[in-house]
Amino acid sequence: MIKKERLNRITEGIIGAAIEVHRDLGPGLLESAYETCLAFELVECGLKVEQQKPLPVVYREVKLDCGYRLDLLVEEAVIVEVKAVDRLAPIHKAQLLSYLRLSGCKVGLLVNFNVKVLKDGIRRVVNDFPDSPRSLRAPR
Repeated sequence: MIKKERLNRITEGIIGAAIEVHRDLGPGLLESAYETCLAFELVECGLKVEQQKPLPVVYREVKLDCGYRLDLLVEEAVIVEVKAVDRLAPIHKAQLLSYLRLSGCKVGLLVNFNVKVLKDGIRRVVNDFPDSPRSLRAPR
């Protein structure tokens, strides 16, 4: 099991890298551009990154490819969902919570690059994180 401290360090590194990408590129580009640049930046920071990783759905004990893809999976532990939208909507959080549940990961980041200040576009989403308040946990 991945320790809480390690997950916190990974998410801090991702946020720092995302800030660097946003500082360089600013808002207004396509999600795919931000995703590629963020993946590059994370690798430069020494993190293991998988881009557009397939996420199967397990149905009746069979893994089925239903077309789900994780934008980024960092250190095999944290899912990063990249957005370039006017504002994050509840459906974006629901999407990431579903990915967390299907993958077994505990923490994900929604990163919306289409904002003036990136800290306004980052949301941390938790699925059964150790010691997390019940209200932050994904529904079962």
